[in-house]
Amino acid sequence: MKSKIYTLLLSGIFPLVFAQTGNVGINTSSPTATLDVNGNTKIRTTPLAATMNNHMILAVNQGSFEVVKMDPATIGTEGITNTTVFSARKTSGFGLASIAILPSGYEVINFVATDRTIGAATLLADSDHSYVVPSTGIYNLSFTFRYGSGLQTSLLSTPPNVAILRNRANTITVIDSKNFNGINLAIANLTITEGTITNLYSFQAGDRISFGMNQTGLLNAGLLSSSFASINIHKVSN
Repeated sequence: MKSKIYTLLLSGIFPLVFAQTGNVGINTSSPTATLDVNGNTKIRTTPLAATMNNHMILAVNQGSFEVVKMDPATIGTEGITNTTVFSARKTSGFGLASIAILPSGYEVINFVATDRTIGAATLLADSDHSYVVPSTGIYNLSFTFRYGSGLQTSLLSTPPNVAILRNRANTITVIDSKNFNGINLAIANLTITEGTITNLYSFQAGDRISFGMNQTGLLNAGLLSSSFASINIHKVSN
């Protein structure tokens, strides 16, 4: 008698439906899953995991309301496109451009949009050969320049340096630079004419980033035409 009363009470409080498919529905007459709950769910006690290793995250599909599992490694990355990513290589038509507002002695490499290998062409302005920062944040930037073969059989008294320049509101600042290195040996004097700058920089939307050199008058035009340069840029944080 008691069991019948309890059964009636539970049936009144929790309307359960056992479909012919074997699915169980709570608060629904047509369950479409093994357990179909039409309402909110509370779980009062769950164990705490120290790490995410060997664990999956449960998520709800907003269309079907089905609960699915997801790999934690994909959270926050799936479906996201980084529109700041840009890469370019200069292997032909190499030259240096002098722009009126550049600091004394500096010229910039004549990167143009057609030199790009990755990213939107609109990120590079042909007019001043600069990368136009699309949004404010912290950027990872790498710039490599090789003059000729990268090794010259002479020791330059004032070796050129490669530089990264930022134009903000028509004020250009050298934000980083690196000298070519000279080696004085007993049998020969050498200059390593290759340099790479890699660092993190804080930029504002609309900043124009150029890549160049100073002391360019010391460079041989013939060797310059066989030189190489590359840039890689992407935003890593706000």
